[in-house]
Amino acid sequence: MSQLALITAPNDGLADIPLPALFKALGDDLRTQLLRVMSGDSFSVSELCDIFGIRQSALSHHLKILVQADLLARKREGTALFYRRQIPKGCYRTLRLAALSDIDAQPLPDKLAQGMRAVQKQREENSSAFFRDHAAQLREQQELIAPWEDYSAASIELLDNLNWPTLSSVLEIGPGDGAFLPALAQRARHVIALDNAPSMLAQAKRCAGHLRHIQFVEGNTCDALTLKLSAQLVVANMVLHHTPDPRQVMAEAAALIQPGGALLISELCAHDQAWAREHCGDLWLGFDPDTLSSWAREAGLADGANVFLGQRNGFQVQVRLFHKTVTSEGLSA
Repeated sequence: MSQLALITAPNDGLADIPLPALFKALGDDLRTQLLRVMSGDSFSVSELCDIFGIRQSALSHHLKILVQADLLARKREGTALFYRRQIPKGCYRTLRLAALSDIDAQPLPDKLAQGMRAVQKQREENSSAFFRDHAAQLREQQELIAPWEDYSAASIELLDNLNWPTLSSVLEIGPGDGAFLPALAQRARHVIALDNAPSMLAQAKRCAGHLRHIQFVEGNTCDALTLKLSAQLVVANMVLHHTPDPRQVMAEAAALIQPGGALLISELCAHDQAWAREHCGDLWLGFDPDTLSSWAREAGLADGANVFLGQRNGFQVQVRLFHKTVTSEGLSA
């Protein structure tokens, strides 16, 4: 999962980093490998220890140097610290960009690649286990954070304001108990419900299986691409913070959208309520809106309308529409 592409806390309040400190940070093979591993994802300290096979005390020393050199940013997610590469800016920005570009050009050692795959697999297993064991209680637990009626109504409002004629097709990623599927079925000739949790897909079928133009598919966004599925509109309501790699899911969702179509997302804004991990199966504690916009641009999507919903419990929900633009040649931009 590639979380928080725009993590703030650049260098813990330090002024511009002296050039010798930058060269010191880059002058160690382990530290450059850390930067290479974090080129497209963020990792907790424990995950990095597993990937590199070293003790936390040794790793923390190198992470501290990279943070002090403003090459890494860190963010607390509940009780864990997650690290990600800092976006180069300020003093010596050009030098930083060149250094990171050269680091990314180096092949990733097999041992580190295997470690990253193991971490990704563990994240997926943790998420799948939660939904397998808590399918029946999921709606109740999610209501503790954000009432379904609020963000579903906002999603429908954004969709209807597009003033599109009847949609040819809609694909909903992670439909949960299927409560949103009837509304989509009213607006589209064909609806695909995609979920990689069999227990959740069974619930969705019980809710909307009577609607004949809904197709239920077990799998994730990668599977959907393999099956050559596509849709005019792709919907993901409160899905990304449950996925091991939300950045990749967003890229795959964009690839599922037909030219001129759109992606409709509802998501939590970044928060610090760590209990949501245990009780709601959240892998990530929300996302900064700029992070979602950044991932959308990477995937060839343009920002559209949005609604932000404040909750009395302190949470905030963002409902976002992103458009797949079309060039003059008729190809997706």
